[in-house]
Amino acid sequence: MSFDLQGFPADSAALASLAARGLDYRLIDTRDPAAAAAWVEADLRGFHHARPKQGELDFERGVIADRRVHGVYDSTIADPTVPVATVSSWPTGLSVPGGRSVDAWAVSSVTVAPTHRRRGIARALMLAELQNARAAGAALAMLTATEATIYGRYGYAPAARSATVSVDRRRVHWIGPDAPGRVQFVDAASIREVAPALARRAVARTPGEIDRWPGLLDRVLGLHDPDSSRSRARRVVRYDDERGQAQGFAVFHVSREPNEPGVAEFDFLAAATDDAERALWRFLVEQDFVSGTRGLLRSVDEPLPWLLEDPRAVSYSEVVDHLWLRVIDPVTALAARRYSAPGRLAIEVDDPIGIAGGRFELVVDEAGRAEATAVAQTDAAASVKGTRSIRLGVRELGAIYLGGVHPSVLARAGRITELSPGSIAAADAMFAAQRAPHLSIWF
Repeated sequence: MSFDLQGFPADSAALASLAARGLDYRLIDTRDPAAAAAWVEADLRGFHHARPKQGELDFERGVIADRRVHGVYDSTIADPTVPVATVSSWPTGLSVPGGRSVDAWAVSSVTVAPTHRRRGIARALMLAELQNARAAGAALAMLTATEATIYGRYGYAPAARSATVSVDRRRVHWIGPDAPGRVQFVDAASIREVAPALARRAVARTPGEIDRWPGLLDRVLGLHDPDSSRSRARRVVRYDDERGQAQGFAVFHVSREPNEPGVAEFDFLAAATDDAERALWRFLVEQDFVSGTRGLLRSVDEPLPWLLEDPRAVSYSEVVDHLWLRVIDPVTALAARRYSAPGRLAIEVDDPIGIAGGRFELVVDEAGRAEATAVAQTDAAASVKGTRSIRLGVRELGAIYLGGVHPSVLARAGRITELSPGSIAAADAMFAAQRAPHLSIWF
């Protein structure tokens, strides 16, 4: 999605609502070093991170240079140049079922200083981001949430889960197939050239993953601060197939006390093929002089237990709702993904904010390709007559969109209404995804 991030002004409703509270809502010029540095300081403070060193500050300024960045300012505080609230956003691709991608609007860095709570700041920021998403032509908005009770009021819903996967080294006996290629250690700088292409291919395989940006890869590989102890502890391994072509890589480190077995931990594994995924997992769980392996933000449906003789060697913890989606344009969103069963389904969407509400008809052919159309109010009754139909809120639509939540589960919870017999079963079959949706990074 090509889009000028500075091509439209700050949201007028946010400007007005915050001005009425004596606050100034600004679109930040990220080319202004002082303004960008003050914004980064406030963002890091909001997430309780330490004050940045100059190198970290410069790195973060480079990251936000490719984003649309807003701050809220209070002229009455001790340092009015530092915002009391922050948010950043940018257009990016979201992987959807069928190996396809849809234009989405990523929302990040949402912070409000504890000195300025309960003044309507978060609401103004979040509503403004929905308008930014519309202006950018995004089909959906998305975020990762540190708290689960905030974003539903703006139409977001959890759509993909992640978990910490732990493996007991003593019980590891590999029974999966041997990969035809090989895993080898590589230098972080050497893999940086191929990392974007490998990451893109890996992202395309899994619904819920989003495009990786350059700064993320630099941070994952430890290239943003190569001399720090954290970066020097990281090791990179690459899987090459039988033809010598790179098909995946993983970044890990071992935490340990002196003279004691450690724990191999990783938070980044990019596999463009099943062979690469299996080979990297095998390397990570068969480490010597460790008590186990821990993978962060992994899928709740990993193949690993089926690759070990003892599936109980694998345990899942910290299972969380990680990716939250908010539908902006139902027609574009519904038509973007592939479906698992053919059918015709009328969908009535309620959106209290008034962005994505309406009646829509989804028609899926035998190959899973979809057409979606909006149905005018006057034509709604005629268009859905004899058609399976459901009624749901915009939150519920976001929840089922990637296939991670069955419509029948939400119907049992009273969150989806079946308007004609067999509609929920049809929706279950259509929206099912062959691969569990999963997001393996924070943004």
